[in-house]
Amino acid sequence: MAMMEAEQDKTLEALRIAIQMEIDGKQYYLKASQESGNELGKKLLQSLAAEEDIHRQKFEQIYDAIRNKKAWPATDFQPDGGQNLRTIFVQATEEIGSKIKAPATELDAVQTAMDMENKTYDFYKRRGENAAHDAERAFYHTLAAEEREHYLVLLDYYEYLKDPAGWFVQKEHPSLDGG
Repeated sequence: MAMMEAEQDKTLEALRIAIQMEIDGKQYYLKASQESGNELGKKLLQSLAAEEDIHRQKFEQIYDAIRNKKAWPATDFQPDGGQNLRTIFVQATEEIGSKIKAPATELDAVQTAMDMENKTYDFYKRRGENAAHDAERAFYHTLAAEEREHYLVLLDYYEYLKDPAGWFVQKEHPSLDGG
């Protein structure tokens, strides 16, 4: 089933934006990982960079498929929903404990990363809601969920850097009122 010309242009334009967002994300994470003052930050940010790279490759494959076949391809995209990042994060926090001291620049970098993930999430969510095809909708929703998970891991990292001792207390004794 071929797409109409105008629809195809819009779809390709959205894919170009998505590809650029993933490239920007990857570059930012690599830069931030080099500047991070701790092993956890380096690992976590490098892993995020790698995930953005996988997203970009997927988008490029889809872009080529639509340009050539004029239809949204079936994608075999099965991300782990942030499992890998979570594992890295949990292991590292256990190793480092509360002996971490983060400079303000690192907190700023993590906040910038969170903003980026939020923007990407919003963009994918919107694209998913306006998708013309089921495969397209499913793909964007899957990606949106993954970017959301990136955001949540970064948020956790941010809270951890800000107050390591308090973070551990909260993890071990979640309060009953949820606050």
